[in-house]
Amino acid sequence: MTDVVEQQPIRVVVADDQALVRIGFRLILESEGIEVVAEAEDGEQAVAAVRRNRPDVVLMDIRMPGLDGLEATRRILADRAADAPRIIMLTTFDLDHYVYAAMAAGASGFLLKDVTPEHLAAAVRLVRTGDALLAPAITRRLVERFARPAAPEAAAPHRELATLTPRELEVMGLLARGLSNAELAGRLQLSEATVKTHVARILGKLGLRDRAQVVVAAYETGLVSVGAPGAP
Repeated sequence: MTDVVEQQPIRVVVADDQALVRIGFRLILESEGIEVVAEAEDGEQAVAAVRRNRPDVVLMDIRMPGLDGLEATRRILADRAADAPRIIMLTTFDLDHYVYAAMAAGASGFLLKDVTPEHLAAAVRLVRTGDALLAPAITRRLVERFARPAAPEAAAPHRELATLTPRELEVMGLLARGLSNAELAGRLQLSEATVKTHVARILGKLGLRDRAQVVVAAYETGLVSVGAPGAP
C-alpha cells in the first residue's frame, strides 16, 4: 500500500497574477511528473482552488491584485487541517518582509521567481515530504531582520514551550541559530536520527508545521534573541 501512495503524483496549485509565470511553472512541473491541478491569478482564486482540489503543494505569489498571497496563505492554513497543503511563497525579492510574515502564518519557505527548473521541481518534492524549504541559516536571517519580541499575551500560542524537555529546548535554540541536523548532532553528540526525533517532537508539541516555523517561534517567544551569542 505504501508503494502505491509514493507513486501518486504530487498535486500542485500555481497562484500568480502573471499568465506567463503560471504557464512556465506548469510546463516545468509537468515535465517532471508533477501534476498541476489548478491555476489562480489572485488570492481569492487560490483559496477556492485549494478548497476544490486539495493539492499537496501551492506555489503562491506574494503580490497579487485583490487578496494577496499572504492573506490567502493565512486563510488556507487557518483551520490547521491535517491535509492542508504545503505553501511555497514566490517573490522577486530575497528576504522580503512579506516572506517572513508568510512563514509565521505557516508557509514552508520561499522561492525567487527566477528559480531554475531543477530547483523548482526539487523544492516542490522537498516540502511535500514535510520539510521546510528554507535552510535554517536563511530562516534565521529573515527572522533577525523582521521579527520583534512578542508581548507576553502575544506569546500565548506558544505557551506549549513549557511542555518541551530541556533537551528539546536546547535543540530548538540551536536550530534557530541556523545549525543543520548534522551540526546539531555534532554539537550535542547525538546521532542525526536522534536529532530528527527531537525536531519531530518539538513540531508535535508546539503544533508547528515545519522547521521554518520552529525558528520563527524560537525568536518570537524569546527563547533565542536577535544577535544571541553563538549565532553564525
